[in-house]
Amino acid sequence: PSPGGGFVGGVGGPQHPQTQQAAAPHPPGAAPHPNPLPVKDGERGPRGAIRYALAALKNIGAGAVVTIVTERHANGPYKDLADFASRFDPKALNKRALETLAMGGAFDAFEKNRALVHSNVDRLMAMAQRLGADKAAGTADLFGGATGGAPSLDLRATRAWPPTERLQFEFGAVGFYLSGHPLDEYGPILSKLGVQRFAEFERKAGLGATSGRLAAIVVSARERRSAKGNKFAFAMFSDATGQFEAVIFSDTLARCGPLLEPGTPVLVAVEAERDGETVKLRVQGLEALDKAAANVQRGVRLVLDGRLLGSKVVRLDDIRAQLKPGGRSEVRFAIEVGGVPGISGGRVIELNLPGRYEIGPRERGELATAPGVIEVVEI
Repeated sequence: PSPGGGFVGGVGGPQHPQTQQAAAPHPPGAAPHPNPLPVKDGERGPRGAIRYALAALKNIGAGAVVTIVTERHANGPYKDLADFASRFDPKALNKRALETLAMGGAFDAFEKNRALVHSNVDRLMAMAQRLGADKAAGTADLFGGATGGAPSLDLRATRAWPPTERLQFEFGAVGFYLSGHPLDEYGPILSKLGVQRFAEFERKAGLGATSGRLAAIVVSARERRSAKGNKFAFAMFSDATGQFEAVIFSDTLARCGPLLEPGTPVLVAVEAERDGETVKLRVQGLEALDKAAANVQRGVRLVLDGRLLGSKVVRLDDIRAQLKPGGRSEVRFAIEVGGVPGISGGRVIELNLPGRYEIGPRERGELATAPGVIEVVEI
């Protein structure tokens, strides 16, 4: 990712590098290319940005992307979701393709909440089909503006995906983590747990190290049987420095098999063996990373928008209901009253909740998307 974690483009065309979305292959004004994958000679994006073709996303055919780019070239950049819905060809782009575009971040320039777009693709599709039928019949859109302006698009409210879930959806669309990594949420905790990054461990293994402890996300696991009939598995893991494969023999597999679901954050105890220029890894043990993280985290402070508390939108009881009692973490509510929430100018009322709760990075991410929560800070 770029320093800002961004990509170039999206369905609307080239964007600021801070936007996080897959890249359409040509900027507005450039002649559409019959093959939407290559970058044109001399074409440049913002420094440090990543150009990722829409046609490289899963479930998106090159022909569908050509229709998007051709329309954009002919009639200018797409202005917002409603404008896109009124101009794309529903015969070329189906519901599944729209969901993939949302998961991959192609609409981020219009709406940062990817879950909102994803849950409303049926409405985008319905609008495109209705307008297409009206155009074919030569009739006006009855749902457009009263003065003949652009048609409006009514979206159902949807809570944003937590950061780790957002990245898992992105992985499903792109095939790898692009705008970040799920372990980013665990940053401060990983240092407390004393784990290494894979690239660091691989370097040390080349110098003779034989064992280590890594934090990773499970990508996949393939079970096999040996000649003696014993089960073993090859598992693929991912951390922020790359992907690595390790073998898991029968005893360890029997103990840790349930943790090998794709997307699961784990602590991996490994042994390394140098084989020429490569390092072969064998898993000695697996542990749920969230469980380990909960044991070393003291607690969290939830900064809340006092203007919304007590309203139909936000109630303290609703936020408290999301907490799981029985852990080791304390929870504090910091309610900002007056001023500009999240900036300054008001005063803060702090409440300590009784008891202890299960608060790991995954729970922090879910709390951060709750209505009325401005920030979640580790204490």
